[in-house]
Amino acid sequence: MENPLLLFPQLNISASKDKPYYKVMKSAIKGEPHKASKPGAKQKRNRLSLLLQKPEFHEGDHLGKAGSLTKAASVSPEEAVKWGESFDKLLSEKAGLDAFTKFLKTEFSEENIEFWVACEDYKKSKSTHELLPKAKTIFETFIQKDAPKEVNLDFHTKEVTSQNIGQPLPSTFDAAQSTVYRLMEQDSYPRFLRSDPYLSLVKGRNPARPTLRRRSRSFTVNDFQGVRPDFAVW
Repeated sequence: MENPLLLFPQLNISASKDKPYYKVMKSAIKGEPHKASKPGAKQKRNRLSLLLQKPEFHEGDHLGKAGSLTKAASVSPEEAVKWGESFDKLLSEKAGLDAFTKFLKTEFSEENIEFWVACEDYKKSKSTHELLPKAKTIFETFIQKDAPKEVNLDFHTKEVTSQNIGQPLPSTFDAAQSTVYRLMEQDSYPRFLRSDPYLSLVKGRNPARPTLRRRSRSFTVNDFQGVRPDFAVW
């Protein structure tokens, strides 16, 4: 089996302007095609999925360089405070998106924001000719069973999305993207606002090295129905 670190390098979301996200993912999954008819293919995907969740696989890539959510010198306390106004505000700013992405990596849930970014890139396609290869790549990377970065979707949303892959439209991933967005907004975003590195940015101090944490279980949108999270920063 080839080295998974070579097959699935960590993606630099901030560089998406230079190289479309789906092209990066397409080149990555070529090394491990999903063919049910090939002997051992499912076992390979399962082993790779387990490997991607191991702390030793993530820790070096995620925290080896800066070891913080973002460079304190590049984010003013005023800017960091604005991230707490809304989840949209956080994701609309490059520094906020980068900081939130690094936070999700400490929780081993970065597949959610990577899927959201891939969908944003997908919707910017300039022609129908671009939609099919992008849709296939997103589906194989994030949605199909045992995908290397499978996101948590309810059965109905996954089924509807799967049925539309053959003839994709700009709106093909809208339902799935909205589901993942709500999960991040109601689950990960409040924890991000309470995290020590974020609070340090708000107070104008250098962020401390974030602590790796494991998710106790996977959440679905049903866990948050009727719940309004507390977005208080202090």
